[in-house]
Amino acid sequence: MQHIKTVLNKSRQLANVNRTFWPRHCAERLQFPRYYVAPVATEPFLNGSSSNYVEEMYVSWLENPQSVHKSWDIFFRNAEKGAAPGTAYQAPPSVMSVVPTGGSLTQSPTFDRQVIEDHLSVQAIIRSYQIRGHHLAALDPLEISYACIEKPPELLMTDYKFEEKDMDSIFRLPRTTFIGGNEQALPLKEIIRRLEETYCQSIGVEYMFINDRYKCDWIRQRFEMPGSMNFSKMDKRLILERLIRSTRFEEFLARKWSAEKRFGLEGCEVLVPALKTIIDVCSEKGVETFNLGMPHRGRLNVLANVARKPLEQLFSQFDSKLEASDEGSGDVKYHLGMAHDRHNHISNKNIHIAIVANPSHLEAVDPVVQGKTRAMQFYKGDTDGKKVMSILLHGDAAFAGQGIVYETFHLSDLPEYTTHGTIHVVVNNQIGFTTDPRHSRSSPYCTDVARVVNAPIFHVNADDPEAVMHVCNVASEWRCEFGKDVVIDLVCYRRNGHNETDEPMFTQPLMYKKIRNHKNVLKKYAEAKIEEGVMTQQEFEEEQATYDKICEESYLDAKLVTKTSNVDWLDSPWTGFFNRAEQRTYPATGIDEETLNYIGNAFGSIPDGFTVHGGLKRALKARTDLVSKRTVDWALGEAMAFGSLLKEGIHIRLSGQDVERGTFSHRHHVLNDQNADKKRTTPLNNLYPNQALYTVCNSSLSEFAVLGFELGFSMTNPQALVCWEAQFGDFANNAQCIIDQFISSGQSKWYRQSGLVMLLPHGYEGMGPEHSSARLERFLQMCNDDPDVIPTLDEKFAIDQLYDCNWQIVNCSTPANYFHVLRRQIAMSFRKPLIIMTPKSLLRLPEARSSFDEMVEGTSFQRVLPESGVAASNPESVKNLIFCSGRVYYNLIKEREIKGLTEQVAIATIEQISPFPYDMVTEEANKYPNARIIWAQEEHKNMGAWSYVQPRIHTALQRERLCSFAGRGAQASTAAGNKSLHLLELQNLLDTAFTIE
Repeated sequence: MQHIKTVLNKSRQLANVNRTFWPRHCAERLQFPRYYVAPVATEPFLNGSSSNYVEEMYVSWLENPQSVHKSWDIFFRNAEKGAAPGTAYQAPPSVMSVVPTGGSLTQSPTFDRQVIEDHLSVQAIIRSYQIRGHHLAALDPLEISYACIEKPPELLMTDYKFEEKDMDSIFRLPRTTFIGGNEQALPLKEIIRRLEETYCQSIGVEYMFINDRYKCDWIRQRFEMPGSMNFSKMDKRLILERLIRSTRFEEFLARKWSAEKRFGLEGCEVLVPALKTIIDVCSEKGVETFNLGMPHRGRLNVLANVARKPLEQLFSQFDSKLEASDEGSGDVKYHLGMAHDRHNHISNKNIHIAIVANPSHLEAVDPVVQGKTRAMQFYKGDTDGKKVMSILLHGDAAFAGQGIVYETFHLSDLPEYTTHGTIHVVVNNQIGFTTDPRHSRSSPYCTDVARVVNAPIFHVNADDPEAVMHVCNVASEWRCEFGKDVVIDLVCYRRNGHNETDEPMFTQPLMYKKIRNHKNVLKKYAEAKIEEGVMTQQEFEEEQATYDKICEESYLDAKLVTKTSNVDWLDSPWTGFFNRAEQRTYPATGIDEETLNYIGNAFGSIPDGFTVHGGLKRALKARTDLVSKRTVDWALGEAMAFGSLLKEGIHIRLSGQDVERGTFSHRHHVLNDQNADKKRTTPLNNLYPNQALYTVCNSSLSEFAVLGFELGFSMTNPQALVCWEAQFGDFANNAQCIIDQFISSGQSKWYRQSGLVMLLPHGYEGMGPEHSSARLERFLQMCNDDPDVIPTLDEKFAIDQLYDCNWQIVNCSTPANYFHVLRRQIAMSFRKPLIIMTPKSLLRLPEARSSFDEMVEGTSFQRVLPESGVAASNPESVKNLIFCSGRVYYNLIKEREIKGLTEQVAIATIEQISPFPYDMVTEEANKYPNARIIWAQEEHKNMGAWSYVQPRIHTALQRERLCSFAGRGAQASTAAGNKSLHLLELQNLLDTAFTIE
């Protein structure tokens, strides 16, 4: 009742909104979007009412004229008959008017205008609570200024037309509310009471921005219906038992390891019962697999009490003296993940829970979880997300501050990226490390980013466990019903500092004085439920003692552990991979010529009844011409690799910006009919009757989220080739966090396998500093091989190198090698990320083609392509041996011809830069004993591969012969912006490389 003035005033404000939108079926009835002929000022009937309310009344009237007040019925009928401005509303005459014949305007019977306006005001009040009630909700457990939301001045005005005597007046309820239950009319004071009970207590609901009336009504019904939040005695007991486990777990850790960082859940212990409720409800509705992504706060508690990680394994992580029994450097305990199958006792179903490992880079794990979820849905045939779902946990500051949250949200409804709804749970500490929300975001709520995808947002006071469980029930039902995202904002506090050793009183003294005197949620809820008779004091103490005993026994068991095992923390286990006992051999990746011909001709064919662009028709014809000559270019080489793997049952997914056509218009894996909208075909999906599916999809204009998504997809199934292509390699650094924290180091930290392929267009062609370099040097810097140590050079050297490396870096100079390296990615008995510097101008360079002879059975990826010309036949006379990589090879070949040095200069390309091919580099160098060793590259001296290859070439040659540099001088920018300067630098490179000493 205390908010009636503010809400009434807000209803007046809403009345001034000058916009009108009509639902589709209304517009169809009127044959055009309906706008009132007269403005509000000339329609006195509309004064005091909002346009949104008028829209809803009009929709109701269209469906059933009897469902609205008689006055509205008259108004809409008159408006439909073309009433002049100001005449659709008929003011009540003093005497009942006779209705004229001939279809003229209908006049109203005698009505008190004040009654009509009062009804309109009441209905606007209801809508104001639905829209603004969350601003008045008691969300903050500490009862300080929640999220620094200041009430707008207009909500504080006191003038409104209802008086105290009007509080007992009975008003008919509109169809846009469910507060009446089975009652159609209520006294005004009861209307206000029920609205405040629904919208202004421990739950704040944001949903009125959703542009779907059915969904809004669905939410309204679950919050407004009387008795919607009633819990049985058993339900309350279950909440209390789960709160005991969540709280006592943190207290146990605090007792045993008081000086350890653990990023505990104190202040939001209700998170554990909340997650378990979500899992219970979704499991009952058919979900079998739950993929969770979360930050470090509360992670240990979730691992123990939600995912059911054996406590002794978890406690053993606190012993810093224990070493891992398997390979990998490991990670801190609050970054680790796991995968576990268990029985859900509430739904009585078996479920799989995976918590994905993540770094301290907050929110970076979000797209990885989404990609993993999408992959599991794909392989299970779960086309609508009914069996596999994701749950993402967030911190308030990170949810508002990290752009990856926005990028990930925008994948949520894209056809090849949707996971059919994610439940987001925000642990809202109302502080970010030491930063107050007033200084960490510009929006009222930390959750406002979710509004961009029409996700309902449920704010809830985390000290009200029953309100939290109700919100979790509704959120779970929403996700299962609509397959859309939903956000739960758990407004809580952080009892300690950023970690247990941090002092928060330095920066938030008043908040933490209040926290020190604040009872935790378990004590408050237990006192209330014991008084209510849900559980006795003795039962409560016994329940705590039982869980304490479980922790103590596990603690003792943990002391018996002598070594930890990284594999116990694997979030995406693969059986049979990374097994050192098995025999590994370097794979042959060639295929029979019949398959090459078949795929090549199919790739260059136009489907029957399909009209392609004239330019594309010529390109397709050129493909079949190349096949007839037993020759492939880059596009054909890639298509043959993909097609042959599809034939073998390997699913292929190629994702990125513009990948369907290709940035450089070379790929054309999706053909679009020129005469019919949405008529598309993917030739590689129509090669063989029982082939695997090929998914090629243009992505949103995002690198960070999309690369993370594809990494997650690749983690799920080793028998799939998952590729991400950057529009230009230069843009890959927008995803640097995924590259650094996940791809390069994921196996070492988390024992996680991935065969993800990154395709990065790279090459200096005068296109300026942002379209030249994929920053090859950065990838090489993160390689884990020692430049001063040569591994054992035996027959297994090449495959052992691949097994031991953290990733592979290649820069192919021929289509055949590109074909082989893609197939090798699947042929190996283990998986490593593959980073490929892909070409641009070479895509159409006639010299950059390969023969079928380099791709047929018995052939494989060549780590080094040695000199095969005249110089190789007389190696003693060779003065310069140039090693290079990528497109510069063709510049060098051309310049050698121009300078007439084909006998004096040998040129070899290092195709696999890392792991470094010591054996083949040594063999090639030894072939030319009198030659000066030169490394030539397009990139500047402080970039490219030079810093990586120089010490390794020296090591390979036992430092008896040194390697010199030919290339651009050190520079801050990757490339020159001026084309003339670019060409001048290139010529200097060539002149240096071909200088004969």
